Amino acid sequence: MPKKARVKKSPSKVRGVLVILSNRLDTFHKLKFFELKADDEGTILKQRKLSATPSKAIYDEVWENDEGRAELESCNRFKRRYGHKWQRK
Repeated sequence: MPKKARVKKSPSKVRGVLVILSNRLDTFHKLKFFELKADDEGTILKQRKLSATPSKAIYDEVWENDEGRAELESCNRFKRRYGHKWQRK
């Protein structure tokens, strides 16, 4: 009986994602920033909360939730921001 050929997976690209949590109803609400590392399938590999506003455009994608949520896990919807100032050119 012949052996089945194994299919090699190509290494998935890891992309950096900036998530901004804001509140559209209360503009004085402090923004919260999260940095995510995700693969091509959308699986979150690493997550960390940023203590300050990002200073450089180093992210592949920028996503925003403006429902006024406190934590990333409680958010249901995100809007992708194209051409954001913190997105890599």
